Amino acid sequence: MTSPAPLHYDTYYHIYNRGNNRENIFLQERNYDHFLNLYARYIEPVTETFAYCLLRNHFHLLVRIKSEEEIIETLNNEILKVFPVNLDPSGQESSAINETKLPGKPLGSGYPSKQFSDFFNAYAKAINNTFGRSGSLFQHPFGRVLVTSDRQFWNVIVYIHQNPQKHRFVDDFREWKWSSYGIIPAEKPTKLNRGLVLDWFGGKEQYFKLHQEWVNQAQNKWFSEEDND
Repeated sequence: MTSPAPLHYDTYYHIYNRGNNRENIFLQERNYDHFLNLYARYIEPVTETFAYCLLRNHFHLLVRIKSEEEIIETLNNEILKVFPVNLDPSGQESSAINETKLPGKPLGSGYPSKQFSDFFNAYAKAINNTFGRSGSLFQHPFGRVLVTSDRQFWNVIVYIHQNPQKHRFVDDFREWKWSSYGIIPAEKPTKLNRGLVLDWFGGKEQYFKLHQEWVNQAQNKWFSEEDND
């Protein structure tokens, strides 16, 4: 199998993956939380996240890989939180920060892909240790599809959000807890870029409308199949 191209900087992707041999990747409720905590550690520094859905045996994400400059700035800021810059009386930085290696050099074309691989490995290790399993948890390589237009952006978000209903985990995808569907139009603080999502949809009303259109189409298809039985 040909290896996929590395993730490109400043590019939008629909990223997805599922359990090896279609196994569940979330075995307990707390696993979803741990996945999101690791996501914050490994993936947030290199992406903007617009939508997600975590299901028992797979997940979907819509992200923009940040530019290399943005990632370097983010990493530097994170380091400075741990090693704050202190100025001595002469105005020079203290030795504490000088001894810290800030990533000022190019990160390389493979850096975003490596972050995702490290993220998957960290989560798989936690699951293996907790449940006494061994071997690969995820399929390799993880899936990625370029998102290059507004229409594709809308379609991917609706597709991601309706997945729990499509796979019959729930009767109504809006009831699924581990999804960004309800987070995007809400007022509570979030790390998702909800503003850009709602701008692309043209506001909350259009956001709800396009999701409802999928529900209507799915119901019409179901009734049509019933009529043919």
